[in-house]
Amino acid sequence: MTTRETTRFPHLFTPVRVGRMELPNRIMATPHATPIGNLWSPDEAEADRNIAYWAARARAGLGWVGGISAALENRLVPGFEPTGVGAAAHGVFRLPHFHDRIRKLTDTLHEAGARVTAQIIMQGGMPHGPSPTVTAYVANQVSHALDRDEIAWFVNEYAESARRGKEAGLDGVELHANHDDLLEWFLSPASNHREDEYGGDLAGRMRFLTEIIDAIRAEVGSDFTLGVRMNLYQALDGGYDAAGGVEIARALEATGKIDYLSVVVGDNWGAPSYIQPHHYRRAQWADLAAQVTRAVSLPVVYTGRVSDPQTAEEVIARGQADLVGMARAIITDPEIVAKAARGRVHEIRPCIGCNECIHRRLVDKLPFACAVNPHASREIDGPLPPARSPRHVLVVGGGPAGMELAGLLAERGHPVTLWEREEELGGQMRVAARAAENAAYRDFIAWQEGRLRRAGVAVELGRTATADDVLAFGADVVAVATGAAPRRLAVPGADAPFVVDGRAALTRAAPVGERVVVVAAEDHMQPLSIAGHLTDHGHRVHLVYQTPGPAPLVGKYSIGAPLAKLTAAGAEFTFMSRVVRIEEDRLRIRNVYSDTPGEITGFDSVVVAAGGVPDDGLYHELKRRGGVEVHLLGDAYAPRRITFATQQAHALAALV
Repeated sequence: MTTRETTRFPHLFTPVRVGRMELPNRIMATPHATPIGNLWSPDEAEADRNIAYWAARARAGLGWVGGISAALENRLVPGFEPTGVGAAAHGVFRLPHFHDRIRKLTDTLHEAGARVTAQIIMQGGMPHGPSPTVTAYVANQVSHALDRDEIAWFVNEYAESARRGKEAGLDGVELHANHDDLLEWFLSPASNHREDEYGGDLAGRMRFLTEIIDAIRAEVGSDFTLGVRMNLYQALDGGYDAAGGVEIARALEATGKIDYLSVVVGDNWGAPSYIQPHHYRRAQWADLAAQVTRAVSLPVVYTGRVSDPQTAEEVIARGQADLVGMARAIITDPEIVAKAARGRVHEIRPCIGCNECIHRRLVDKLPFACAVNPHASREIDGPLPPARSPRHVLVVGGGPAGMELAGLLAERGHPVTLWEREEELGGQMRVAARAAENAAYRDFIAWQEGRLRRAGVAVELGRTATADDVLAFGADVVAVATGAAPRRLAVPGADAPFVVDGRAALTRAAPVGERVVVVAAEDHMQPLSIAGHLTDHGHRVHLVYQTPGPAPLVGKYSIGAPLAKLTAAGAEFTFMSRVVRIEEDRLRIRNVYSDTPGEITGFDSVVVAAGGVPDDGLYHELKRRGGVEVHLLGDAYAPRRITFATQQAHALAALV
């Protein structure tokens, strides 16, 4: 790449040396791809999917693939079953196919010009810890305290794992000393209450980690990159603060045996979690990383809401870190590095930070998917092929499903026209973007608008479709993506003038009083976003949920942020309660389990956040009348989330 092409991000595209790795730019891909295709699966096709994912990004200029998650071998008493996210009874380094699998990966990525490191992980509390403690306010499983023999066993296992990684072709390994890892539990005064040489002061709490570092260097020598990933601070009573994080960083550098530090924030449950959602500012914690960067001479990698090249450039230009880590932005657009280098920033598909990529698996038990890039995880299949016989397609509806389908079909070579009844594209995604934390939705809509122009889609705004209009248009294929209408409460009083639909509350289309009861009858983020928007505008909010807790389909890596915002604003919550009647001065409720009656008073308005019901009338009319191939997708089929809409668009685009 030429100097002219990279001047927009001169710091980001300055080469850098990290340990034994010469890197062409300052972007590191942090671990995230195992759900996309399990590199360690006995099924080689699963591993090939993982390798294809990384290869697509390495060929587009990603210089450092640090995204290989590698569990350490566990040591358990017979019959003990570790549980929780990241729990493993067996690690990967001793798998019979480990060497060949890593060699295939590293050969592929080295050929593409990338360096490859693996992160060695041993989740704390699975079941091990320095002491029989817990390290979360929302989980109470007590850990098994390692004795000296077990500590020595783990030290040797880390070293053996690093040796096997080097022999298989890795350029280095990273020790996972953050995000509830066993190593972090030893570092933290909140969880390490030992009275032997592995506890007490910082030197004692670091002893386990420094013994591991010494053992690894004894096995792999000096020509192998070794880094440590650590939390900048702990949001836990008794944990170390930002100054303590700097002290740990200095002590790690003083070993003289590590090559870089990777610094992050967050934990396995809170606000922020270690996969920070879109509620937080971009690079929100980079100033804390700067404290470490100033305190050590080692290269420092900062990760935390770095979702675009502009933010990455700013972090490095300001001296807050030497490199930046990215994961979700790399999932969203595999060519983000190449596009940034060539000044094609407007073509970068933006990450919206909604964490669907991880929560679909953890909450819905569905396969991996990105909300805004339905091709992510399908790299092994290649792009959708050009249309053999182009067909004129009419897409009715310009929400997430309609925009994605129109773009995909036009890119395949079909002539596509899109009708949208409103004067702007985006559908309910544009409405949701009224909430401050959803501002990135507007970026995605703007990207889709540009994409549709580049693909040659004929977009007609303010065009309400009737069956007569559609049939007269004469398309070969019609896709109905007309979204959903608000779902109303079927209770007495729901039509009272002080009862407002959540969409109208977001757009300010209807007046809302100072004191608001939000009836949360939707299982994902809608009630929380509406309530947060209301608190931003000075309203006092009380949320009523039928479920035992808030937002059952919002996973643990996202739920802490909106709850922190709402509780800090004084919001109240009532759970396990269904609304049975709305009156001017009271909300009558009943417990969903015992049917015990209750009431809520002291409000001016009731805002209903109940999701939607399919707006599918046009589809059924076209299907009844016949004469055209017609399809239904998105919320018009069944109201769900953005990722459901884009997945349906991709599947349909492959069939047309």
